[in-house]
Amino acid sequence: MISFELSDPDVELYEAARGLLATTHHPENHRVAAAMRGGSGAIYLGLHIGSKRLNVCAESSALANARMAREPSISAVVAVSMDGEGQPQVTNPCGLCRELLRTYGTETTVLVDSGGEVGKVHITELLPYPWMRAAETEWNTLPPRAAETDT
Repeated sequence: MISFELSDPDVELYEAARGLLATTHHPENHRVAAAMRGGSGAIYLGLHIGSKRLNVCAESSALANARMAREPSISAVVAVSMDGEGQPQVTNPCGLCRELLRTYGTETTVLVDSGGEVGKVHITELLPYPWMRAAETEWNTLPPRAAETDT
């Protein structure tokens, strides 16, 4: 469930990402910036790195920075991109980042754009069915069956 009751730390996280993008934005090479708060309270920044054939998301570079600093957990994340008028605004994580964030932060909250209003959601709501190999689950999945109908 989305919450529109943001805290001062949520706004601080946004401002950190916004500040990074404002100083580093490039329409092809650096389109998105991210800020991530670790369980310790420290903020880690990340920047989209792009070329004609390869892109690395800002969230993944922020996560790499957090892990290199030996941050044990991630509590919150936000990504920003430029709007049509050149102003940084909250942007929602792509599918790859949703999977990556959930892998490293099962209790993470994510600031999201909900039709023009910024709210926050739990990472499990962004990716309710994570990608997992069958051997990684704690259950056995039954084969699919068609529903029985009364005829």
